[in-house]
Amino acid sequence: MYIDAIDVYYVAHPLIEPWTTAYGSDPVIHSVMVKMTSGSECAWSESTPFLAPTYSPECAFGAYYVASEFLAPLVLHKDFENAAQLNEAMAVIKGNPFAHAAIEIAYWTLLSKVTKTPLHTLLGGTDDEVDVGADFGRQASIDILLERIDGAINAGFKRIKLKAMPGWDLDMLRAVRATYPKFTFHIDCNSGYTLEDLPMFKQIDQLGLAMIEQPLFHADVIDHAKLQQALDTPICLDESINSPYMAEKAIELGACRIINIKPGRCGGLYNAVKINEMAQQAGIGCWIGGMLESAVGAGICLELASMSNMVYPSDLFPSSRFYTEELSDNEVVFSSPAKMKPSNAFGNAFIPNEARLAARTLAHKHLE
Repeated sequence: MYIDAIDVYYVAHPLIEPWTTAYGSDPVIHSVMVKMTSGSECAWSESTPFLAPTYSPECAFGAYYVASEFLAPLVLHKDFENAAQLNEAMAVIKGNPFAHAAIEIAYWTLLSKVTKTPLHTLLGGTDDEVDVGADFGRQASIDILLERIDGAINAGFKRIKLKAMPGWDLDMLRAVRATYPKFTFHIDCNSGYTLEDLPMFKQIDQLGLAMIEQPLFHADVIDHAKLQQALDTPICLDESINSPYMAEKAIELGACRIINIKPGRCGGLYNAVKINEMAQQAGIGCWIGGMLESAVGAGICLELASMSNMVYPSDLFPSSRFYTEELSDNEVVFSSPAKMKPSNAFGNAFIPNEARLAARTLAHKHLE
């Protein structure tokens, strides 16, 4: 497929309320969007590293700059038979997985459109409907959190993820578990702790959580392996798995029993599929994580969640969960309680409304 033109956008999506985690609070989600054109066809991607380099070393403007100034020129006016060739053309630019993903995912959605093949089919997805879970960041009080958990359980969710951080961890979890002794919970620590917190994790180990997600340093697999050996609760790696290489090392060391796959964080859909295959061969289950993307990015994650080896409900949300006004004209919705269906559309299931995209665009570069 020949690439005729690439448009790279730096955009900001305002949330209904700030999203608070161990690394801070985000009232607006900053992301990179790419429109890629081949002949008369075009398609979109979204990669969401956030405003500041808090979740990972990348930030949205940096990813925008790398994607538009360095990566896009490497693939523009070239013909690629597959995503592996495209990735090889961009391999000279080290790291920066969110920037790579912005270009690479657009190639996949464009390939889907040009070949008239649903994206999940190209990715090897087989599930007609996927399970999704509920997530709650730090709340103003434990009572408010319990009220929101109650609403999620009544809405039919099978699992709930709770953000944990120093000052909002053991006491919060004990209150939750005392109120809901049998329900499936896990915590996401967003790299907020060290091995010195092992005594606390030993106490959390008694609460019957489904997993402890990314408790230690964002790029680590060695200390996570030590922590996993000390606990019965499975460790799930998120931020650490930014490439197939890091997934391989985590598996070799026994650093986790579950992997959260985010296509932006690991450099695109080709790497996401490869990581899932590696994990499945090692007997490690996966699930798809989200970065509070607009419907454009969330729709792509939904296609990825239809792959096999998704052993845990994924982080996919209806548009109304985070956004007063979605970027696209159509919204992400449930197909049934706590479930969503991949799309049979060719290309993107969700495309930006031009006026809304213009209003949210902070920077834009057209390459042709």
